[in-house]
Amino acid sequence: MPESWATLGIDLHLEPTGPGLRRGLTDALREAVRTGRLAPGTRLPSSRALAADLGIARNTVADAYADLVAEGWLTARQGSGTRVADRAVVPPAGPAGRPRRTARPVYDLRPGTPDLASFPRAEWLRAARRALAAAPNDALGYGEPRGRPELRTALAGYLARARGVRADPERVLVCGGFAHGLTSLGAVLKARGVHTVAVESYGLHVHRDLLAGAGLRTEPLPFDERGTDPRPSADAGAVLLTPAHQFPMGVPLRPDRRAAVVDWARRTGGLVLEDDYDGEFRYDRQPVGALQGLDPDRVVYLGTASKSLAPGLRLAWAVLPPGLAEEATAAKGEIDSCGVLDQLTLAEFLTSGAYDRHVRAARLRYRRRRDALVAALAARAPGVRATGIAAGLHAVLRLPAGTEQSVVQAAAWQGLALYGLSLFRHPRARTEPLDAVVVGYGTPSDSAWSGTLEALLRALPER
Repeated sequence: MPESWATLGIDLHLEPTGPGLRRGLTDALREAVRTGRLAPGTRLPSSRALAADLGIARNTVADAYADLVAEGWLTARQGSGTRVADRAVVPPAGPAGRPRRTARPVYDLRPGTPDLASFPRAEWLRAARRALAAAPNDALGYGEPRGRPELRTALAGYLARARGVRADPERVLVCGGFAHGLTSLGAVLKARGVHTVAVESYGLHVHRDLLAGAGLRTEPLPFDERGTDPRPSADAGAVLLTPAHQFPMGVPLRPDRRAAVVDWARRTGGLVLEDDYDGEFRYDRQPVGALQGLDPDRVVYLGTASKSLAPGLRLAWAVLPPGLAEEATAAKGEIDSCGVLDQLTLAEFLTSGAYDRHVRAARLRYRRRRDALVAALAARAPGVRATGIAAGLHAVLRLPAGTEQSVVQAAAWQGLALYGLSLFRHPRARTEPLDAVVVGYGTPSDSAWSGTLEALLRALPER
């Protein structure tokens, strides 16, 4: 029995327009794919079925399909039919002042997020039950600005043991994420009369924007083959660094430069803000200790659970010098703004050893991904060099000169979200620009990793 329009399985709502049916149908299908109305992987009707639906010749549909397969918009495989190809979706421009939401990428290698599928849900739930059962009634009140004493005590012990931080629970401030802590410190610096904060030539623009929002100017530090050269100008009253694993370049701050920046702080009365965002994840040897251990009176230590557990917890901490603790606490606010139950759960997670077990398992998983990335590059893209791979959740892939934007664009065509290194460069950096992409290999889930790596390899130059 002939197929009727009611049994075709998918209604494409196509309106072929133009001087000819074939061209009109091709244009309509291409636009449906381009705008995301036909999502990647969607199986299209057979040429016979679509021809019957539109009331046109089957050959016209077959020819339109063939044109779009040749252009890369569709794929056709024996036994699988004709499908929309995997590629990034570029939505049409919306009205001025009303940006449209872009389609979610098929693959994601953007840095800054761990594998969220590996969050230890069962262990976290057990810790939450124990913490809630043991919590005193007053723990459920508004609390104090510094955070729950159980968490501050647990953090002080863990940071001393694992990161070499010299911490007193009374000087630990619990924050709602790193951005919250940096915002509070920006307000303190401004109130102290600081006008300029030195930052690394490559880093997150979000952090620079937060400091700018506090009324502070940022000046880029020199960067050379040995990493960041932390010699702030005479105008700077503070410096923000990622010394254990520079983001995004991936190199640790060298011992002589660690000593130099501490000497600068002692000599000038400046402050060093240490962002220890993924200090636990080092693969070639024991983790590099925190800079704060060299001088707890001049260095503010900032850590977070966003990379080790999940950013959705919104839990971070600052270990403050004695003279700064009261000011930073006041800048944070009158009451504890972080969820008490999550604070108590993290305290239990730390003291029970569950956090250490999770970090060890995560370190092994991320190291396997890093090794797979390096091996795949050597086999299929020998002209691309991975750097900054001794630690962390990302790698910087150095590219041939002038190819960064073409690789980022090629990745988008593969449906792969990928950032170029230029995105992280300070606008006033004096260092020579480098062509590279920043690959966050911690972001995909285990099940998505192989497909994501394959999409990356397709986007990279082979030689």
